[in-house]
Amino acid sequence: MVNTYEVVAVTTRYWRPGEDYLKQIVKATENKVEKGDFVTISEKALSTALGNLMDESVVHPGWLARFLAKYWMRSIWVHILGPLCHLRKKTVRRLRAYPIKEGSAHKQVALKHAGLLQALMYGSEGAIDGSNLPYSYVSLPLRNAQQIAQKIQEQIKFKLGKKVIVVIVDSDKTYSLGKLHFTPRPKPIKGIHSFGGFLAYVVGRSFKFERRATPLAVAGSQITTEEALEIAKIANRSRGFGAGKTIRDMAKTFRIPLTGVTWEMLDKVKHQPIVIVKPRA
Repeated sequence: MVNTYEVVAVTTRYWRPGEDYLKQIVKATENKVEKGDFVTISEKALSTALGNLMDESVVHPGWLARFLAKYWMRSIWVHILGPLCHLRKKTVRRLRAYPIKEGSAHKQVALKHAGLLQALMYGSEGAIDGSNLPYSYVSLPLRNAQQIAQKIQEQIKFKLGKKVIVVIVDSDKTYSLGKLHFTPRPKPIKGIHSFGGFLAYVVGRSFKFERRATPLAVAGSQITTEEALEIAKIANRSRGFGAGKTIRDMAKTFRIPLTGVTWEMLDKVKHQPIVIVKPRA
């Protein structure tokens, strides 16, 4: 029997650094969750609440970071890797105008925190992401996603009396070829291979493998890798993109420069960091 799912995207206020995310998750899911539901949480929202951020405005890029911003992004990605990966024309146009100053700082952060193979990506290098963040801030990937998922699962059970399955999800893609699952981003769940940085991305995109959002942690029950990927895909499609899918989309939303977004602007945007996925046989 094939499972179908009912999806409830839960709107909350924007989670700033220092947010009591456990309290917010319990409050937001009360009267909405049932036993056996999947409660999926955005990694970006958790990283922001935990203050797992980096201010790129204070970063001093080296020669390699500047090279990547000026030549690798504007030439190799535009003329070779972009077409090979079937990137949209809109994306390629943006790569032609990749920002040198801000881009160099971003590449320096990627080099330092994720390494060269990740810095060669055209975006979300090593799961470092600046969308839905103000000024020059970027979020870093969670280092302890499984422990955080476990805490959330236990808190929901303790406060609401509901045994749910918590899944932390990142929108960065996992590529699948049959039972082989791989992703360019670090630290996915067991059963998904993480390797190669931009090489994994190029292989997955160029051969048009199935791509889905990446589950980073599962707590509350043992589920298969395939089911975790399906839950992540469903949640990611329902969550939306807040102020914008990318930094440029976010700047376009508010009609301001790339680094002009403020915390107050983000407070006014609809955010859905929690998506409840309810199995229906």
